[in-house]
Amino acid sequence: MPLLDHFHPPLNRQHSWESFHSNWATRLADAINAQLPPDFFAEEQTHAGRLEIDVATYEDTLLSGGGGGVATVEPMTWAPPAPPFTVAAVFPDTFEVRVFGTSGGLSLVAVIELVSPSNKDRPEERQAFAVKSASYLHQGISLIVVDVVTNRGGNLHNDTMRLFSDEPAPWLPADCPLYAVAYRPVVRAERAEIDVWPHRLALGGRLPVLPLRLVGDTFVQVDLEATYSEACRRRRII
Repeated sequence: MPLLDHFHPPLNRQHSWESFHSNWATRLADAINAQLPPDFFAEEQTHAGRLEIDVATYEDTLLSGGGGGVATVEPMTWAPPAPPFTVAAVFPDTFEVRVFGTSGGLSLVAVIELVSPSNKDRPEERQAFAVKSASYLHQGISLIVVDVVTNRGGNLHNDTMRLFSDEPAPWLPADCPLYAVAYRPVVRAERAEIDVWPHRLALGGRLPVLPLRLVGDTFVQVDLEATYSEACRRRRII
């Protein structure tokens, strides 16, 4: 299945890139789950242009222990003082697949990021994405970044690598806006390192198979080509 341009006519007039990215994330999660050992699971998370509320708030009614009726409970509230400062912030769009390990408690071990146009829109958005990616790697979390965005320039892989080193060895050419990269953080002989598998992408070309490390030397294959083709089929693009 050749890589298509989901961000320009004619394709973007019939199929929104947000819907496609969400569907592709689901296909990736399904394909990874089929390979994972019992102590791991993968799930997709998509948050475009909004903040996620992680903790739900409950209404002010509780079942009473007496006659089976409903008792109204006044909520306990506290109003903090006005903040002395408010600063501008950037909350990047997220189209990602997260892989968790459950042995010894739930822990995030790997992430696949699908880049969105807003991630590349402005310098502060690009910086936020690079810092987020670097934060995963600093925590020992393996990472794959897939960028098929055609309506924005820039290379977020290079932005991320600059946070670690000025050495250009793992960078991609500046004129390479489409790419897929796998990262494996590892400690060898008491030295922290990041293994990098970069791939240049092109419209009309095929997508690669990338390695995703779970723990130690345990990897699963991430077949971008197969999952992309399945997402296109399910969206009736092919």
